[in-house]
Amino acid sequence: MVKVIASEVRKGNVLDISGQLCTVMKAESIRPGKGTPTTHIDMRRISDGVKIVESYRTTESVERVFLDEKTYNYLYEDDMGFNFMEPENFEQISINKDRLGDQAQWLQENMKCSVMLFEGNPVSIELPAKVTLEIVDAEPVVKGQTASSSYKPAKLSNGARVMVPPHIGTGTRVIVMTADGSYVERAKD
Repeated sequence: MVKVIASEVRKGNVLDISGQLCTVMKAESIRPGKGTPTTHIDMRRISDGVKIVESYRTTESVERVFLDEKTYNYLYEDDMGFNFMEPENFEQISINKDRLGDQAQWLQENMKCSVMLFEGNPVSIELPAKVTLEIVDAEPVVKGQTASSSYKPAKLSNGARVMVPPHIGTGTRVIVMTADGSYVERAKD
């Protein structure tokens, strides 16, 4: 374990809070015009899945746990959770649905993911930065809505909703950021 200042904590980090391991779901630094800058951290306790929200001064220290990182391929989802396979020795692990949270919607068959392990047990995963998905439903373009900043809602093949430019229609494959679900560009394939 290493002490780091609160402003350096990022989503996916694992912290030791009072002897309990917690996965960071969201970390946000707030710098008000007056007063002390603070960092708000939303975490989920690994042992029981309880959500914790803590606020720290940005210069306060927190204990960051360093984990073993291995590459696994995503296989499938079942009642127990999400199943992954290590490509070298074909060892399979299952990760509880609560551990992944809203990251699970971006999983695709055979996707390579970095699985963080603590003492041999899976703690969290890191997805690729971008995924390619198909638009299955998009609203028609409204005439006169040609400004570059105008976006319309669309539904992806995984069920997620994303805002896309007006020229993107149903059946188009797009690249989406897994961190926040934002549209990047039309897929080149």
